[in-house]
Amino acid sequence: MKKAELALREEIIARCKEMNSSGINQGTSGNISVRFEDRMLISPSATPYDQMTPDMIASVGLDDTSGRYEGPLKPSTEWRFHQKLLHGRPDAGAVVHAHPTYCTTLAIARKEIPSCHYMVAAFGGNNVRCAGYATFGSEELSELAIEAMTDRTACLLANHGMIAIGENLAKAMWRAIELETIAKQYYLSLVIGGPVLLSDAAIDDTHRGFAGYGLQDSEADKKPKPRRRAPKKTPAKRK
Repeated sequence: MKKAELALREEIIARCKEMNSSGINQGTSGNISVRFEDRMLISPSATPYDQMTPDMIASVGLDDTSGRYEGPLKPSTEWRFHQKLLHGRPDAGAVVHAHPTYCTTLAIARKEIPSCHYMVAAFGGNNVRCAGYATFGSEELSELAIEAMTDRTACLLANHGMIAIGENLAKAMWRAIELETIAKQYYLSLVIGGPVLLSDAAIDDTHRGFAGYGLQDSEADKKPKPRRRAPKKTPAKRK
C-alpha cells in the first residue's frame, strides 16, 4: 500500500472519530469517503469507529457502479452518492455524511436553510437545499442528493441527515461542522419568531469576500523590502 493511501485511510478513521466527538454524529450512522487516484476510499458499513483499522477501509472504483469493492468489509451503504459526488465533481476530494441533531431536525421538517447568516455562502449559494426523501442506500437517494448538491457544497437529506464536500477531508469536515452550527442558529431563530434573511446582494458580497478568505501573505511578502538608496549627489565644482 502506498504511503499516501495509508495516510488517507488513517485520516478517514480519525475524522470518523471526530464526527462523534464534535457532536455532529452518533454511533456508526455517519460515513466518510476520500478520492485516491481513480478510486474511492470509504468507511465500512456498521463498524464502530474506535475499532477501525486502515485495512478495513473499503476501496471502490470511481467508474464501477456494480458495487464491487476491495477490502475485508463492505463499504458504507451510502457508497452510491459518495461515488457520484467524487466522480462527477472535480471540486470534491472528500465527502462527509452524518446525522447532526439540528441539520436532521430541519431535514425531518423538510426545511432548507435560507440566507439567515452570511456563512450560508460557504456552501455555494444563498441557501442549503433539502433533498427529497428516498430509502437509505438507494439509487434514488443518490440521484436526489446529487440534484440538491448542484452548485452547492452541502445539502440536507429529508428525514435523514446531511452531506458536505470539500477539496480535501479537512475542508469537508469544516463544512459539516459549520453547517450544523448554522442549522442550530436557524432553528433557534425560528423559536423566537423567525430570522431576518439577508438579501441576495448581501450573500453575493460575501461570495466576493470569500475569494481571499483565509489567505495569508507568503513569507516572502512578509519580509521587509530593502529600501532603495537615493543616488549620491556629485558635489558641484566651485567656479
